[in-house]
Amino acid sequence: MTEEDTPDEFTTTVHYDEDADVSPLESKTVAVLGYGSQGHAHALNLHESGIDVVVGLRESSSSRSAAEAEGLRVETPREAAAEADLVSVLVPDTVQPRVYEEIRDVMEAGDTLQFAHGFNIHYGQIEPSDDVNVTMVAPKSPGHLVRRNYENGEGTPGLLAVYQDSTGEAHDIGLAYAKAIGCTRAGVVETTFREETETDLFGEQAVLCGGVTSLVKQGYETLVDAGYSPEMAYFECLNELKLIVDLMYEGGLGEMWHSVSDTAEFGGLTRGDRIVDEHARENMEQVLEEVQDGTFAREWITENQAGRPSYKQLKHREENHEIEEVGENLRALFSWGEGADQEKEAAETPADD
Repeated sequence: MTEEDTPDEFTTTVHYDEDADVSPLESKTVAVLGYGSQGHAHALNLHESGIDVVVGLRESSSSRSAAEAEGLRVETPREAAAEADLVSVLVPDTVQPRVYEEIRDVMEAGDTLQFAHGFNIHYGQIEPSDDVNVTMVAPKSPGHLVRRNYENGEGTPGLLAVYQDSTGEAHDIGLAYAKAIGCTRAGVVETTFREETETDLFGEQAVLCGGVTSLVKQGYETLVDAGYSPEMAYFECLNELKLIVDLMYEGGLGEMWHSVSDTAEFGGLTRGDRIVDEHARENMEQVLEEVQDGTFAREWITENQAGRPSYKQLKHREENHEIEEVGENLRALFSWGEGADQEKEAAETPADD
């Protein structure tokens, strides 16, 4: 069976360690395809949870030696999938359809095909055979934090979804996988492929990656154009953002409002909606519609097929914004700069191989 459309109203189910059991994986082999940010974390955490893991990498992959140095078996993606009972596809979205075509005919009835993001299933770029389970376990964190939290005895919140259950055990298998990589230590939320994909894309575009960076740059430019120093503009519009976000992360918006000065609170409450106003809300609704109707997915797929010309141009422009040079110079002057650079290096672990 396949998942139904997301209902208008639903309750959230959260699973923790006591709700999960790794036994559905104990007699199985798990193939992790890719050894980038998520791939290395999943493979190592599974291995240290006692699961038989094989990493699937191209023969020319630069990551093969790194995986083998950690004591992991490495085969080609096709060879790894052929011997596995569960195949976790952790290469980038744009690569997944090609990789699936390579492994499709070596997967057997009753195997589990697993993802950490629903993009290719939801938008029909991968159409799995109906005799395999199709699940998703999606840690809500970059892979280097998934790994670090596991090593520290902590957990990373995650999502669990079942798109196709051919064996009647897909949910238990997915939950066992979530426990084995440490997600149930923090909590695993039940969702669907559709809900995860659409909310994830919208959040990235409208708030987390698109909206916030645009707001930061425009605030910076407003101050600099008015004659204030770039350094002060950087501190006020970018550097202090982390302090505010940390407060929201720890206790929601209420914790942030409680922690800032009364002056900041009054200014924010009376001016915030003038900046992000109804026009911004209308634009957000348009962005959401483009996610829901597949416009963005088609645009991104076409962009990759064309060699990413727009992506490269936009990326170049972003990397050369004045705020980047100002920030690099400032961070070098302060003690937290070195630590921030180390975090960046960890976050930039190659996405796949």
